[in-house]
Amino acid sequence: MLVRNCAGGVVFSGDKVFLLKNEKDEWVLPKGVIRNGDYPDEVAKRRVKEEAGINAEIITPAGNTNYEFFSVTRQRPVCNKITWYIMKSLDNSYEVNKDENFKDGAYFSIDEALEKITYSQDKSLITVSYSKYKEACSTLL
Repeated sequence: MLVRNCAGGVVFSGDKVFLLKNEKDEWVLPKGVIRNGDYPDEVAKRRVKEEAGINAEIITPAGNTNYEFFSVTRQRPVCNKITWYIMKSLDNSYEVNKDENFKDGAYFSIDEALEKITYSQDKSLITVSYSKYKEACSTLL
């Protein structure tokens, strides 16, 4: 099995979180593969910018998730190990990168996001991240 280390962002703007719709019509969070020499936090910020056009800052680590799938192009199973960061958008703008095969994206209320997001572990990630985000924002005031 091929193991890929990845990093991504749970991006908040106020009381909303950003989701992307991929080519399989799945609602997901922005993320990407960590290449040699890259730091996970840099990859997370870069992928949020590249996939969603969002300038964001990292507030705190969010945790890790893993999932496995069969890669048709590689003809073998792949395990993605993702390091997540809770991020705050520096403004409300975004631009979904259609060249990266994303169909749509937007900021959603937490309840809307939990209804839309495709994978159950991402639901848990959003719920926990939102609690940490609110706590971090209240201590910054």
